[in-house]
Amino acid sequence: MRSPAALNRSAAFASLSVAVVLVVLKSWAAWSTHSTAMLGSLADTTLDLAASLATLVGVWVAAMPRDEDHRFGHDKAEAVSAMIQVVLISVSALGLAIHSIEQFLAETRTRAAGEGIGVSLAALVLTLALLAWQRHVIRATGSVAIATDHVHYKSDLALNLAVVAALALDQYAGLSGADALFGLAIAGWLGWGAWRASREAVEQLMDKEWPDEKKARFLEVLSHQPDLRGVHAMRTRSAGNRDFVQFHAAVDGRISLHDAHRIMDDIEARLEAEFPGLEVIIHPDPEDIVSPAAHETDEPLR
Repeated sequence: MRSPAALNRSAAFASLSVAVVLVVLKSWAAWSTHSTAMLGSLADTTLDLAASLATLVGVWVAAMPRDEDHRFGHDKAEAVSAMIQVVLISVSALGLAIHSIEQFLAETRTRAAGEGIGVSLAALVLTLALLAWQRHVIRATGSVAIATDHVHYKSDLALNLAVVAALALDQYAGLSGADALFGLAIAGWLGWGAWRASREAVEQLMDKEWPDEKKARFLEVLSHQPDLRGVHAMRTRSAGNRDFVQFHAAVDGRISLHDAHRIMDDIEARLEAEFPGLEVIIHPDPEDIVSPAAHETDEPLR
């Protein structure tokens, strides 16, 4: 079975390869048709190429082993990669919106619609194949960088359909403003996609706590440990496809240090079985001398 790092790299290489092919095809189509919608599609794909490079670097760095300067690993490289992609998408959306407005005011028409439609349909087939592989990798690894790249290519499906519609309406239905309006709609779609993609990356960079349902599942696992009397000062975060948690565990203060250590090992084993790849830091406390302030952050065990 391939490792999560290998799967992430394979998805990044697949994304990069598809982007290179589509940039070549859409460059020719944009030159042939003079279509703003096609130009927007080319701009999006060019940024997909840059974003795919950023994704590849991000997942590659994230998979690097820990070193003396990065004791927690390099997992946040994925979130940094995702933010680079968000910036690129936002710049593309703004430039496309400006160009669409200029074309609409100038009432420019497209040409050679057949070539543009053919290229867009080919792009749809390639994109669908890539999305299928990315979904498989995301389910297996939870990579935020691949997930952000996936957002780009999902938007490409609607984008390529929009190009087909814009060219058909402009050339065959005689609606001269259709191409520019579709280009403006694509710009808005890209901007919205950038906003959505940025949220998870920012949450990882800011060490946001786990969702409530994930915390509840975590505490449910802890509740099956008979020697655990309580949990407080719990902190959680995620980076890349890895989760981190630390907490204070209250145990019977009369047991030996050796027994306390055994209990902590048992807790770690339970948690790691339920949350593969989880990194746990546990501080044992005698239950009878836990400070009053600590009780303010008690986590109820079922």
